[in-house]
Amino acid sequence: MLSYPIWLAVGYLVGSFPSGYIIGRLWAKKDIRSLGSGNIGATNVYRNLGLTPGATVLFLDIAKGWLPIWLAKEKTSFSPVELIGLGLATVVGHTFSFWLKGRGGKGVATSFGVMLGLFLQPAIVCFLIWLAVLSLVRYVSLASVAGAVALPFLIYFFEQDWILTACGVLVTGLIIWRHRANIQRLASRQENRFFFPWERRSE
Repeated sequence: MLSYPIWLAVGYLVGSFPSGYIIGRLWAKKDIRSLGSGNIGATNVYRNLGLTPGATVLFLDIAKGWLPIWLAKEKTSFSPVELIGLGLATVVGHTFSFWLKGRGGKGVATSFGVMLGLFLQPAIVCFLIWLAVLSLVRYVSLASVAGAVALPFLIYFFEQDWILTACGVLVTGLIIWRHRANIQRLASRQENRFFFPWERRSE
């Protein structure tokens, strides 16, 4: 059995896989970092390259958060806290990708994948909060921050464990920190609104 530090390294490397960058190159022969917000996440890919590549990136970013957790659950006897540490390593890999010299995405989709592997019920409720806020205000960043803020409260509600809740706070802090520029744009009313695929003609 691989040692825990090796699992952390594997989690980081899996998280580092730059889905948005790869799909941008394969789909349109473009560097997604030079388009729109410059972010490699699914939202920027969707806005600049379309629904199919955007959905593909979303799926891959969620999957790479879920996969290390699932493998560790199948192959090890790691404690919940150790599994959360693995999940954090994966999210850090996504936000500070080795392949992109430390650049990366905001970490929301990958964090959601980690939460699906760790805490299914809180993850589902966070997704519903994200979807509700997005539908109401049409800002992906605000919806993501709202879901992130709810996460530690939901973990405590379902798990009744302060240590796990504290780990959820770390995830929340990372996501909010990665959205600091978006929060500034929201405050100055300069953030771009989100349009669902069936609304793009009226964009």
